[in-house]
Amino acid sequence: MKSQQELERTLQKIDGKGYPAYKDLKGVYDFHDFQLCIDHVQGDPFASPSHLRVRVPQALAGFAKDTYATKSREVALRDYLTRQFHGAARSIAKGNRGIGKSGLIEIDRPGQQVLERTAAFVTDKAVEVRFVMGLPAFGRRIAGRHAHAMLCQELPQIVRVALRYEHLDKAALRSHIETAEDADALREQLETMGLVAFVADGAILPRASGIDPRPLEMGKAIPFVAPESLRVRLERPNAGPVSGMGIPKGITLIVGGGYHGKSTLLNALELGIYNHIPGDGRECAVTNPHAIKVRAEDGRRIEKVAISPFINNLPLGEDTEAFCSENASGSTSQAANIIESLEIGAQLLLIDEDTSATNFMIRDHRMQELVAKDKEPITPFIDKARQLYTDLGVSTILVIGGSGDYFDVADHVVCMIEYQPHDVTEQAHALARKHRAERTPEGGSTFGQLVKRAPLANSFDARRGKKDVHIKCPSTTTIAFGSSDIDLGALEQLVDISQTRAIAEGLYVARRYMNGSRPVREVIEALFQQIRELGLDVLSPFPAGHFAMPRPLEFAAALNRLRTLRVQQKP
Repeated sequence: MKSQQELERTLQKIDGKGYPAYKDLKGVYDFHDFQLCIDHVQGDPFASPSHLRVRVPQALAGFAKDTYATKSREVALRDYLTRQFHGAARSIAKGNRGIGKSGLIEIDRPGQQVLERTAAFVTDKAVEVRFVMGLPAFGRRIAGRHAHAMLCQELPQIVRVALRYEHLDKAALRSHIETAEDADALREQLETMGLVAFVADGAILPRASGIDPRPLEMGKAIPFVAPESLRVRLERPNAGPVSGMGIPKGITLIVGGGYHGKSTLLNALELGIYNHIPGDGRECAVTNPHAIKVRAEDGRRIEKVAISPFINNLPLGEDTEAFCSENASGSTSQAANIIESLEIGAQLLLIDEDTSATNFMIRDHRMQELVAKDKEPITPFIDKARQLYTDLGVSTILVIGGSGDYFDVADHVVCMIEYQPHDVTEQAHALARKHRAERTPEGGSTFGQLVKRAPLANSFDARRGKKDVHIKCPSTTTIAFGSSDIDLGALEQLVDISQTRAIAEGLYVARRYMNGSRPVREVIEALFQQIRELGLDVLSPFPAGHFAMPRPLEFAAALNRLRTLRVQQKP
């Protein structure tokens, strides 16, 4: 290990030289209060910034064991430290110091959710934080004095302010940890209570705007109040018992007039798979962790998916037992999205009629009379929802405002009136008895067979031009994988670009688990088992701080949207 003084001498030596001389900085340096690791140095000022780490001995960091004693607490503490480092870097670092990314000191920036990230780690021995730095230059010549200020003056201040317990807001840190732990405890109780979701009384579900995920300001937002018939009481290890609306397993409809809060409730439920920061308003809105939002997705590619439970007898004899399409329709894409979700282990489907294909959701009596079943390939979801639950144990929460025929298959009906939920199940069932649906069920006696698919490793080609591996994530919803772009815009539960980065690199790593016969679910389980054992670092050649843990459901969805994907169906 080198000393801080050696780093300073090297910076003085390379000052004014060509930018590649920064490579001489790679290594580990002792700053007395912490260690600085320079793992990867950028090639020029406009390239991706350099990757660095700091390690503070726990004896100096001073975090008590109980702040990271459980997985919930550990992840929350790491998230909190990431936020503190981000805030300190913004206030202390001077910013622009030349061309390109010169002067940048940046760490993964968390949003409203508490995610497991590689930006920070806490153990009994040390606190480690990973970040990037734009090493400064003027005209591709090293700005050594500016680099010295960043590394030897600003960075120690950031470390002292953000990573030492004595300098942190103790109450805020404790609240951050306990809020996450309480949410995990609520989510764990859902199964034993026979529930798929829970929203606490007093929750603030509306967001500030369509592009601002923070809560709508108090005074404008109406706190959530559970209907008495659906009110349940759950326990929290820190904040104590909490009451709210429990949504039971089975089929639940969310109905109501336009702009009364139906989609707002569904949005809270789809993000209830994550823990939220204190003050978000949805801290105690939790959902089965295997819930998946599905929708129509015109234009997506589909590779040998058995969509026959929903679609059969296509014109020209097109095979729906191994359906392929380079440009799927709304109905075929929604059918494939559901089947692929079941393939990876979804336990709850979240559906909004506004983002669904109408002909996939319902076929009323008049249309049945006009177009006979033998001329209609689509079996609508209304005729399969009950079988999904009875045959496969998969529940559904459906936002719907255009078809009362769904009252016939619903276990529970929640009506949103002026942003408040009302249990109208009895009224809905009474209406279903009074006005008998004239439509004929078309779903048969069982849901149908799920066919396993084995992905072929040679279809995961990450080459592009002269590059053996070209993997980039320009946004949360786009992956450039080799010569293909993967569109993730329909994955509404993907919330952070760092999750997308982990998925992108994971697609390349997952090839090692593909042998031509191992099904998609087993391939993904094998990859995630390795990640659980070794961490997300298995996705990168050097310690990187820009990954966040995705779910297998989103990983599978990205895999299925790779346009070069080839699979072999398994009997």
